[in-house]
Amino acid sequence: MSGTAFHGSRRHSTLRHYYCGLMVDSRTDGEFSRPIPSAAQARIISAALELFARNGVGGTSLQMIADTIGVTKAAVYHQYNSKDEIVLAAAEAELGQLDSIIRDAESDTTRLRRRHSLIVGMIDLAVAHRRTVGAILTDPLVTHSFSENEAFRQVMDRMSRVLFGSAVGHQARVSTAMLTAAISGTVMHPLVAGLDDETLRSELRRLVTRFLPAMHTAKRS
Repeated sequence: MSGTAFHGSRRHSTLRHYYCGLMVDSRTDGEFSRPIPSAAQARIISAALELFARNGVGGTSLQMIADTIGVTKAAVYHQYNSKDEIVLAAAEAELGQLDSIIRDAESDTTRLRRRHSLIVGMIDLAVAHRRTVGAILTDPLVTHSFSENEAFRQVMDRMSRVLFGSAVGHQARVSTAMLTAAISGTVMHPLVAGLDDETLRSELRRLVTRFLPAMHTAKRS
């Protein structure tokens, strides 16, 4: 077996392992459910995200993560079996925060308030993590994992319902994908690297508010 094929096989094994843990709670209308990382795991994820942002996922090793937090590589292995598991854990932590934002928005009393709350929360989360999370969200492992995972789809469908109403068809999903890609892509773009967080948040809120009504006037599928 070639090195590439072997690495791909290991990544697919990691995906299967995490599919078993990534779930939605059927008692809470599709809310994302996953155990909260321990303090040791949170330190590893935090250090890894900083290193991923500087070096990329491929340019970061487990030894580099261990050195950053001042432990042995064996101590990192005790928490996660591979770098891929750390990448997925970091992405799932981000999904968990997004789920909390959606849940808070769903509790608002009117549709306009729900949508406004969700937009503000999405932008605030993206801006807060603009220099750390981008490297993992575009990693093929995360893209593959989330695209095939029912938990991710249900969280995104809940987002679509808040943004575009009760009907969640192809058009609502594409619209949601466009909106989330626009926000996440903008905060990571080199053209805005020099902007402070508050300016970036303000501009994104203004533009998204203009963007959404145009999307909403189209016939929903």
